[in-house]
Amino acid sequence: MLKEARRAKNWTQQDAAHALAVTQAYLSMLETGRRALSKRFVRKALKVLNLPPTALPLELPTGGTTSSGRRDFAALLAALGYPGFAYLRTKVRRNPAVVLLDALNERDLDARVTEGLPWLALTYGDMDWDWLVRNAKVCDVQNRLGFTVSLAREIAEEKGDSDKAQKLNACLEAVERARLAREDTFCHDSMSRAERAWLRAHRSQTASHWNLLTDLEGKRLAYAL
Repeated sequence: MLKEARRAKNWTQQDAAHALAVTQAYLSMLETGRRALSKRFVRKALKVLNLPPTALPLELPTGGTTSSGRRDFAALLAALGYPGFAYLRTKVRRNPAVVLLDALNERDLDARVTEGLPWLALTYGDMDWDWLVRNAKVCDVQNRLGFTVSLAREIAEEKGDSDKAQKLNACLEAVERARLAREDTFCHDSMSRAERAWLRAHRSQTASHWNLLTDLEGKRLAYAL
């Protein structure tokens, strides 16, 4: 990705090394994978080479599901360009795959945040799906991931974006093989028994397929229009 971004700007290694304040030899090792990309270098390269957020480091979740609310997912989504939180001014960006995994790993999220999760999958189709699927299975949130990607694929198909729909479908095929039989919620574990019973009877076919209790549907999302 580093080499492609440099070539997209018609820069030589010497040009890019000068702009990034590193030696040409060091940049060459980074491009060939002989040296690991540091967080500091990646964040600088994002600005200098216009790298996408998917180039940011992939960091594993800090633990199991939590209801602490310590992470400001609204701000994280805003930093990645989510229109639902465009009014928030924030510059701290994380890899969209990390944001998605961390959000799916939460017990309870604001409904406005959960509505933005399919947007991540829809917008950043070049995220590392293998990493995301692998770690979703480790955290037992593969059903939540499958549901998120299913909604994103529905929107992509509705908009006639076949390329994006194909990428999302490839992820779904990987998640489908690990689909869990147990019932779960879409990051709303605190719902009452009455709410659970109602959703069990009125949820969409997609939610039912992924064994999730939620009334979220792709066609009802603002960015699907």
